[in-house]
Amino acid sequence: MTIQKITPFLWYSNEAEEAAAFYTNIFPDSRVVRVTAVPAAGATKVVEFVLFGQTFYAMSSSGNDTFNHSISLLVSCADQAEIDRYWDALLEGGGAPEACGWLKDRFGVSWQIAPADVIAMMGDPDADKARRAAEAMMKMVKFDVAALRAAYEGTAG
Repeated sequence: MTIQKITPFLWYSNEAEEAAAFYTNIFPDSRVVRVTAVPAAGATKVVEFVLFGQTFYAMSSSGNDTFNHSISLLVSCADQAEIDRYWDALLEGGGAPEACGWLKDRFGVSWQIAPADVIAMMGDPDADKARRAAEAMMKMVKFDVAALRAAYEGTAG
């Protein structure tokens, strides 16, 4: 068994199990591995789960800490259909769309649902292509892959 050297660990006030079940129902190659009650820590539980083959941990423990934009989970998507599927699924139950492909799910976690090549477009050595891609992205809430690529290529109408 190989141990993953860096593993995301998310702290929820009390809904770690619910969040892990929600996420594992959205993404393929995902599952809840185990839920562990932490002895001598009241109602604290640690949930190990896998998304797209990547291990995550989540903890339910009372506290006032909330998620913010300082950290987000980036989902690199192959096409518009994949963007639409994950966008809609993560918004289900009370999430909120934001800007530039970002959203907050109903648990307050920030996600970026983006075309796999968006960072490469914005970092293109052709400054005009990079600028057009960045300008198009800044006008979007959910990514429109066709519009983004048209702007990048200079074929937007």
